[in-house]
Amino acid sequence: MNLFILLVVVLAIIAIAQLTKVYDLSRTLRNSREEEISAADNRLNANAWLVWMFVFFGSVIYLYAKYGDYLPDSASEHGVAVDKLMSLNIWLITVVFFIVNYLLFTFASKYRFNPNRKAKFFAHDNRLEMIWTLVPGITMAFIIVYGLITWNSMTGPASSEAMQIELYSKQFDWTARYPGENKVFGACDFNLIGTSNALGMVTEEGVAAKIAEIDHNIEATEKAIADGIAKGTMPDSYKESLEDQLYKLKRHKQRIMDLKENEMNGVSQWKAGSDDKIVKGEFHIPVGQEIEFVFRSQDVIHSAYMPHFRAQMNTVPGMPTRFKMKPTITTAEMRQKLGNDKFDYILLCNKVCGAAHFNMKMTVIVDSPEDYKAWLAEQKTFGGEPAKKQEETKTEGSDTTMVVASIK
Repeated sequence: MNLFILLVVVLAIIAIAQLTKVYDLSRTLRNSREEEISAADNRLNANAWLVWMFVFFGSVIYLYAKYGDYLPDSASEHGVAVDKLMSLNIWLITVVFFIVNYLLFTFASKYRFNPNRKAKFFAHDNRLEMIWTLVPGITMAFIIVYGLITWNSMTGPASSEAMQIELYSKQFDWTARYPGENKVFGACDFNLIGTSNALGMVTEEGVAAKIAEIDHNIEATEKAIADGIAKGTMPDSYKESLEDQLYKLKRHKQRIMDLKENEMNGVSQWKAGSDDKIVKGEFHIPVGQEIEFVFRSQDVIHSAYMPHFRAQMNTVPGMPTRFKMKPTITTAEMRQKLGNDKFDYILLCNKVCGAAHFNMKMTVIVDSPEDYKAWLAEQKTFGGEPAKKQEETKTEGSDTTMVVASIK
């Protein structure tokens, strides 16, 4: 079948080439030049422009009617304003689109070549300059001002009643963190990131466990260097590699030792994190409650995108970013509105961040306030894992209490 299609295409190309040769030969026999266009050809092209204008405009109207309303109702309070802003922009663009293309097609038809008509030449017209400068300028100023007002209303400071949720991004995964009973997020530091502490949460136990782990690695590296020197079998390149690794471990330990225990709202951030709740796979938010999202990134720039809430914000390594919103439609209500029992709100990465970017997503569940409280109460706190790690290191003989005391 593919060979047959290829043969048809090749034959069509050959036929077009032969027809072109026939046309050139006929023009030579008529003793006419290529640039000479007959009045009949001019009329045909002019009328074809008008016919195509109606086909073109009809196609655009059809696409607007079929695909214009491609998103469900906004599920956030600010999303209504965003939809109004986008609708205003698209209608302004549509009006300009039809006016400009109407003039393009009709001028091409009306002012086709006519040997009995001579074009008027003028080098400058102040009225035209005024029109095509002022009209677009005023329109753009209106769009920009209206857009800034909408943007500032979404990104301004959250109210005192807003709850905070941290969304932590890394290739290719999202993690949500909720503050505990103290309503304060515990401190995070990239130096403490590990298999049992993916967010780098700073707690006394976690700091002590990480230092004990580094001390163990330093001791093992120093022993490997000493054994290699004693045996005389260690290549210089491998020795340099181990020494470089040892240097990095000591620097890593020093950065952790330099961490300071700060307070927020009278609560130590080292202690505040113990009751923080960390969830993966899906996170829940209550309907009707203003939420301030705090975004962080471990590796590259990601973009937190929640299309049904009309919310998007870049997540930048080393710099927390924020976005506030108030959900207005629960997941159950949206499923009923759409007639789809499997519908879920979703958090996506909208920045191409690597090979598995397409798979970087997290389900968002909007609950009633009662259901949200019940769900949150079932989530485990962070404090257990570092404590277990500390007990393990104590069993090995490390005095982690003395380590923490020396940091303070």
